[in-house]
Amino acid sequence: MSCFGTLPRAMGRYIFLAALLCMGLAACSLVQTACPPPAVTKVTPPPPPLPQNKEPYTTVDFHMPLSQITNPVIYVFKSKRRVYLLQGKTLVREYPCALGPHPKGDKYFRGDGRTPEGKFQICYKNPCSSYHKSMAISYPTIKDAKNALKRGIITPNQYCSIKNADDADRLPPSNTSLGGQVFIHGGGCHPDWTLGCVAIDNADIDELYKIAQVGTPVYIMP
Repeated sequence: MSCFGTLPRAMGRYIFLAALLCMGLAACSLVQTACPPPAVTKVTPPPPPLPQNKEPYTTVDFHMPLSQITNPVIYVFKSKRRVYLLQGKTLVREYPCALGPHPKGDKYFRGDGRTPEGKFQICYKNPCSSYHKSMAISYPTIKDAKNALKRGIITPNQYCSIKNADDADRLPPSNTSLGGQVFIHGGGCHPDWTLGCVAIDNADIDELYKIAQVGTPVYIMP
């Protein structure tokens, strides 16, 4: 038989195999997660910390009416056990606070008794908390999730859950190894008694709860 007679059949087989391969690749793309892992990018170093003894404010006005505090920013200084409330560069309120049993250092995993450090925001408010009133901060953040995914301590699906919460300004999930549900709440500022939250007196959380809203920035400093 002439080899030319087998050529169309051979080409047909190749075309059939190529079609199967394309169908397989298309099927794989359908089962990929809607939230792919983050692309590897150059890591931008965090902004330098405040110099020692450098305060984030330039003036003080503890008598400023609540109605004039329109763009509040919250600072938590862990080493000082103080919560600062700023309007611009003016310190308008200062509250003593308590932390968890291991206050030094950043938070790395659930149950370590530490309060996370960095930039967050208020993402949830509870007027009927077990500790009078409470406001959740946005830990773990997308930055925490990216680092944890790279280290292999959370799954891609858990990363997606944290990212989705971050995108929607919702309370992040707390059922990963990173932990979560870190609040500023009442209950008193007696010596460190929380599990990693920031506790202030009930009268103070009443006032702070009125001022801070979902989206209010929160900086937690060492």
